[in-house]
Amino acid sequence: MATIRFTERTLVTPEQFVACLTDFSPGRRELFPNSADESLRVHEEGADHADVTEGSGGIWERLRYDWSDPHRVVMTTTDSNVWGGASSHTYTFTPLPDGSTRLDVVVVREGKNLRGRLVALLLGTVGKGVLEKALKTTLRAVEARNRPAAR
Repeated sequence: MATIRFTERTLVTPEQFVACLTDFSPGRRELFPNSADESLRVHEEGADHADVTEGSGGIWERLRYDWSDPHRVVMTTTDSNVWGGASSHTYTFTPLPDGSTRLDVVVVREGKNLRGRLVALLLGTVGKGVLEKALKTTLRAVEARNRPAAR
């Protein structure tokens, strides 16, 4: 099992990031590179939760999104072709005095088969940089989407 942690600072508010994270409309891949539109399926969506299948590159997972806490989104894997057990993503948002937000991300990957165990091993070692780059790409895209229009 791999547990990967990241901390980043962003100019968007927790509300703005949660709004992007829980927007399951077409074009999601523009913000989240590992969520291809052709793999996206919303099974259920409520005011503070959703049941969504997403993925890319031959890896998919069904996630239970919970954003009932305005400073945290927990995405728990309920089914996947490679992930099982305790697999999840947790995004925690801390507003800072300067108006920015600290974003703490914890990704837990527990492989449920040989492929999953191998990918989890890679993510826990050399793959962390790939996930970190994807997070930075996401933050830039979310910031660009929420930047006030030039006057």
